[in-house]
Amino acid sequence: MDDTFDLGGKVALVTGASRGIGEAIAKSLGAHGAHVVVSSRKAEACARVVSEIEQTGGRAEAMACHIGEPSQIADAMQRIEASCGRLDILVNNAATNPYFGPVVDADLGAFQKTVDVNIRGFFVASCAAAKLMQKNGGGAIVNVASISGVVPGPNQGIYSITKAAVIGLTKVFAAECATMGVRVNAVLPGITETRFTTALVEDEALLGHYLEHVPMRRVAQPSEIAGAVLYLVSPVATYTTGACLPVDGGYLVK
Repeated sequence: MDDTFDLGGKVALVTGASRGIGEAIAKSLGAHGAHVVVSSRKAEACARVVSEIEQTGGRAEAMACHIGEPSQIADAMQRIEASCGRLDILVNNAATNPYFGPVVDADLGAFQKTVDVNIRGFFVASCAAAKLMQKNGGGAIVNVASISGVVPGPNQGIYSITKAAVIGLTKVFAAECATMGVRVNAVLPGITETRFTTALVEDEALLGHYLEHVPMRRVAQPSEIAGAVLYLVSPVATYTTGACLPVDGGYLVK
């Protein structure tokens, strides 16, 4: 293992880690020595990821936490402190996008659900994590935002609004938590091949239109997003905070 990215002795919580980008992040952190708390709404959904991390010599555990429920976030943090004694890394990855269509026709319920998970959930988890990290000298928080937070995605208005808020949230927490020893950064994935994006990736017309704006002319793989997160939580990024790193094949430079 390359010591440059050695996370041995660190405890990491990854939300929305039962599949897709979250799964790839959890496996990457586990492969580099972190004890990974693999979290999603149902712990059973994380069992496979935990097993695969352990099979490769890593350490992991599953923990239920619905990021849209503040009480569950508080409970998860308490359980982590009780069982692990510390938290060094938080990756806010869990997100939702229940509405696809014109923003002016959006149902208020869908709007509220998206805000509760994508903004309030990140906020509450970051507050609790920063306080816990401070007890042990600091840590690193990475928020999974999106290029849609910079250039709104078509028919994804509410989702785009929340991801723009995550970018702002990242900068606020980075500025205020630096003296606590807590670094806060974000990654901004482009379209990534996961179940979350199946409808787009399998629609040749929509995908073709998107790829016209991507210099690399392809979608990302979850492992490529995980690599950016690994950098941001690793010892080589100790002077990096407030960064919002696009991982988008060049989409935002067009």
